[in-house]
Amino acid sequence: MHSRSQRFVVVFNGEIYNHIELRRQLGAHPWRGHSDTETLLACIEAWGIDKTLQNATGMFAFALWDRDQLTLTLARDRVGEKPLYYGWQNDTFIFASELKAFQAHPAFNGAIDRQALGHFLRLGYIPAPASIYQGIYKLPPGHFLTLSPQLKTDAQPIPYWKLQNILGNTRQAAPPGSANDGVNQLESVLSEAVRRQQMADVPLGAFLSGGIDSSLIVALMQAQSSTPIRSFTIGFTDQEYDESPHAEAVAKHLRTDHTTLILTPDDIQGVIPNLPQIYDEPFADSSQIPTFLVARLAQQHVTVCLSGDGGDELFGGYNRYTWYRRVMQHPSWLRRLAGTAMTSLSPAQWQRLYTWLRPLLPSSFQVKIPGERAHKLARALRHDSIQSLYSDLISQWQNPEQVVRGFAAAPPYDLLWQDLESLPEPEHQMMALDALTYLPDDILCKLDRAAMAVSLETRVPFLDPAVIELAWSLPLSSKVREGQGKWILRQVLDRYVPRTIIERPKMGFSIPLDTWLRGPLREWADDLLSTDLLDRQGFLNAQPIAETWQGHLNGSVNAQHQIWNVLMFQAWLNAQRCAPR
Repeated sequence: MHSRSQRFVVVFNGEIYNHIELRRQLGAHPWRGHSDTETLLACIEAWGIDKTLQNATGMFAFALWDRDQLTLTLARDRVGEKPLYYGWQNDTFIFASELKAFQAHPAFNGAIDRQALGHFLRLGYIPAPASIYQGIYKLPPGHFLTLSPQLKTDAQPIPYWKLQNILGNTRQAAPPGSANDGVNQLESVLSEAVRRQQMADVPLGAFLSGGIDSSLIVALMQAQSSTPIRSFTIGFTDQEYDESPHAEAVAKHLRTDHTTLILTPDDIQGVIPNLPQIYDEPFADSSQIPTFLVARLAQQHVTVCLSGDGGDELFGGYNRYTWYRRVMQHPSWLRRLAGTAMTSLSPAQWQRLYTWLRPLLPSSFQVKIPGERAHKLARALRHDSIQSLYSDLISQWQNPEQVVRGFAAAPPYDLLWQDLESLPEPEHQMMALDALTYLPDDILCKLDRAAMAVSLETRVPFLDPAVIELAWSLPLSSKVREGQGKWILRQVLDRYVPRTIIERPKMGFSIPLDTWLRGPLREWADDLLSTDLLDRQGFLNAQPIAETWQGHLNGSVNAQHQIWNVLMFQAWLNAQRCAPR
């Protein structure tokens, strides 16, 4: 789209939620239509790039050409809901929303970045600013990049918004009697974010897993609607992994127009061949599969879906935030002794023991995949610092330098830790690091790519700037309390849904990957993990992979995540038909 003066030309992906408000701020203006893209261009003409980005609320990526100054500016939304890749290839600057677009350009050489591959094996995703290709980068969230005739290859991303700048607003303790004020304020701010993101000229709905985050978003949507909103969930024939009854209970209480699709193993496994095309670069969060399937279900009925993503990182939802104090309060010798004792049983043995004891355990001890959790906790008990503990918890291959040829081992996120040292609570440090890394590079990537593959637009109210700022103004006790996360979200949700419907072990969109790899997926996995194939490709060392695969097959370890990471790279590599470089 061209600006009114014809000076600026933009290509734009996304949505500016407050563009009507921005039009009011601009005052009298000869508008040609009602598009938020036209609003964006008018703001840039009136205010410039930086002020426009400071004032725009939304999810977006855009490229802007300035015909007067001969400059190209790339920009990405605050938290990275929309992707934007760029880089130099053979003296040519290229950019796109999808890596597959680069393959059509004659300058693109497609050399694989072995450092990025090593980080992928560790994390299950490729952390920004890297991509799987040498010389191609992700524009960091909250940044813009401007190229001019004078500044080409030396151009660097410039932040217009940084989470680190608001971390210092966090209160260390709640003022007396302020807890209810915080609950009221959160309900108001989040309701307004939901209201803005429900503005659409097309059918709109929401994902509903029945957990705290999605249930709260759906409850606030329904509270603002005079008709039942559309809500969607998926279930599984395997009862151990089926959460659809919980979602249906929430939907029934809120009186939404709810749709559930029960999936068979064949439904889920049928998606696997499409994953390299959907995700563009290696990506190994296995909940990518059910996320794609629930997006495909929703797209049959609506054009836009709201999601509850972001609540865990902002309000302390992950187990690691509640583990830390319980783990570190004991002497190191006792922790190491306990860790050794816990690993004396294999994950399969833990599963059998847990199955026998489960009827006797209180609900707070009801967990999924107990064997894997026991071994993960055992590793956590051996650490003495928050940095080493966090690195262990997020690492799937603990020593990827032994697996990836040519990878120079580097602990992830060392530099980011330095930015977070001002936060006194280790839990807040981990939450901030997750919000800066895991959220954009895994959670939002998974959501956006799965939805875009079926032409569904997704929106995430928890990531509204006002909600983020409020979350980081709250003390830790509003998030993690008495060994449980998301305390303040639970208080808001209590006003809409009874606690008895919501409370259950946290699971997310899980699939029985460990058993499938030993069963229906084994032949496919065996082919991709072939020693001869790995040696021919020249990227991965076959021996540690073969040993890990054999350990998984015989049940001595549950290596589903390590193996899935390798399989997702192998499947992607096979789809790209890349030769070793």
